Amino acid sequence: MSRSESHADPVARTARQEVAAAARARLADYLMLTKPRVTAMVLLTTLAGFYMGSTRGLDAGLLLRTLFGTALAAAGASALNQYLERDGDGRMRRTRGRPLPGGRLDPQRALMFGSILATAGILFLAPAVNALAAGLVALTLLTYVLLYTPLKTRSPLCTLVGSLPGALPPLVGSVAAEGRVTAVGVGLFAILFVWQLPHALAIACLYRDDYDRGGYLMLPVVAGDNAATGRIALLYALALVPVTLLPVVWGGAGPLYLGGALLLGGLHAVAAAPLARTGSLPAARRLLLASVVYLPVLLSLMAFDRQPGPR
Repeated sequence: MSRSESHADPVARTARQEVAAAARARLADYLMLTKPRVTAMVLLTTLAGFYMGSTRGLDAGLLLRTLFGTALAAAGASALNQYLERDGDGRMRRTRGRPLPGGRLDPQRALMFGSILATAGILFLAPAVNALAAGLVALTLLTYVLLYTPLKTRSPLCTLVGSLPGALPPLVGSVAAEGRVTAVGVGLFAILFVWQLPHALAIACLYRDDYDRGGYLMLPVVAGDNAATGRIALLYALALVPVTLLPVVWGGAGPLYLGGALLLGGLHAVAAAPLARTGSLPAARRLLLASVVYLPVLLSLMAFDRQPGPR
């Protein structure tokens, strides 16, 4: 081997490594567009709805098809949300490192990426699951992207509106399992709808100054006071307690779930009380943590104590 060839090998190897590293970084940016943690929460609640809504035994193939199509649509919705919010995200400290405000991805490519994923998810679900489930996923996408996202810069009611698409996934799961809207599915929708309010308000309090910089009119930004927002969060946490009893009323869950739901609801409300009293950032952080723990524990308890019979 000549001396020139021996020098060329390390250079070529370094070039290949740089190309591979750039490709990995680009893939990581596209993955970040899909908000993996949000998508995971969507899939968890869809799974809960499917399991609780199944009356004829768990159809594993149907479940996998439901989760696959829902994951595509949820990932696409998150990418479209980041496309629309890229300017505001660039002004916020916690989001300015995202791929679009960070300048690492072309906005038009992100728009195409999100549109393809969202459309593919809906088109897949219609024949692979059922048309009603696909329609509910489309409704989730439209309300999240076209209602909640633009409303964030216009009104503090955005949190209430945003709870609608966030609450639809368990209803999608139950409709996928049964092909119709069921009482348990509606109950899960109600639980998710109310749960999101103290959860989202805690986040809004925690990042109030950042939301203000981004131009997002979250409730604590408009009120100028975390304690006032905390009192509303506490009211929602208290309202959540009776709402979590709906699966028992409609026969989907039993006495073990009933006792656990009451206990969890009480603890959740207790966690909301300090934010209502002091409005401090540590209190907002504790409520956020409590809400994150609360939901999967409640859903797990519901699944464990699921009752047989019609839904």
